[in-house]
Amino acid sequence: MPDLPPTIIDAPLILTLLLDEEAQQHFDQLRTAHFPPARNYLRAHITLFHHLPGADHASIAQQLQAIAAATPPLPLRVAGVRFLGQGVAYFLENDQLRQLHHELQTRWAATLRPQDIQPLRPHITVQNKVAAAVARTLYEQLSADFEPYNVTGTGLALWAYRGGPWEALAQFPFEGKGELDLTGGQQ
Repeated sequence: MPDLPPTIIDAPLILTLLLDEEAQQHFDQLRTAHFPPARNYLRAHITLFHHLPGADHASIAQQLQAIAAATPPLPLRVAGVRFLGQGVAYFLENDQLRQLHHELQTRWAATLRPQDIQPLRPHITVQNKVAAAVARTLYEQLSADFEPYNVTGTGLALWAYRGGPWEALAQFPFEGKGELDLTGGQQ
């Protein structure tokens, strides 16, 4: 069980999906190689929510703890490479992750901002804020021999956004067995 940080956080909260260590290292290496160094102060990540209210931190953390305890590790399909205009990302597929995200959207609907109301499009950005030609070159390079592969979502991480590097608040490892059933437990 993770230690829960203080009740009130004076910054917006960000929720991300954690990856297995091998995948995390792989995407971190790509990010280090291709992200502008002055802007690369975060590890590779999959953002689930961009702006949750810090004042609701205690409630959000309790909910995440309960959800993670009932959620098994999620097999994710790294399905392709996407050109972002000024960057490149890998996009991911997993219906259970989308279901989990939708359940959290429903729970937190009253406090969500427009960006977090949108359907989840899980991705890992490995390059951003570069000239379009630079991004296009990397996109073509990474796409040339790309074949889909699997990684594992291992939990959730909650962060405070304070204008630069994110402040880690808590991690909630997935500990469930079997298939995820968000209506009341596991199947």
